[in-house]
Amino acid sequence: MTAQTTSTDNAILRQQVLGSRRFSNYWWATVVSAGAGGFLLAGLSSYLQVNLLPFSNPEELMFVPQGLVMSLYGIAGLLLALYLWLTILWDLGGGYNEFNRQTDRAIVFRWGYPGKNRRIEISCPLEDVQAIIVKLKEGLNPRRAIYIRVKGKANIPLTRVGQPLALSTLENQAAELARFLEVPIEGL
Repeated sequence: MTAQTTSTDNAILRQQVLGSRRFSNYWWATVVSAGAGGFLLAGLSSYLQVNLLPFSNPEELMFVPQGLVMSLYGIAGLLLALYLWLTILWDLGGGYNEFNRQTDRAIVFRWGYPGKNRRIEISCPLEDVQAIIVKLKEGLNPRRAIYIRVKGKANIPLTRVGQPLALSTLENQAAELARFLEVPIEGL
């Protein structure tokens, strides 16, 4: 989540939220694509008895069972790579948090999977925001997240999913948001 204050008189606080278009996702989609392509070409090489890989000689493999299994691994890997590339293309989880004093609205917007619910937008009046909640969980699977408590609704998450934010960044963003909304911070 990158905080950017915009508009005149500091009336709008808009925070961009990074979705699935991050370096690690590009990296893993590329690695899985290359590995799956290699497995599929190795399996096809053993079936066709033609070397399709420049760095190895898989045509010496028997198609049943080694070539067949490599082909199946290649197909499964390509399906996984397709899924990874589509999540990057659709920018799942990406969006923004906007707190606007001029319209007296808080808007949390995220992109979801294609379909009728692709646009996920939660809007509420600023006076219904009761507190900023910071949740920290350390250990093997750490979680660091910022939520807003809204009157009559469940807590709404504001931070991205995935790699946890640095503690100092999380504290600064929560403090900036609490100052802007003039509400207390809970959980620190």
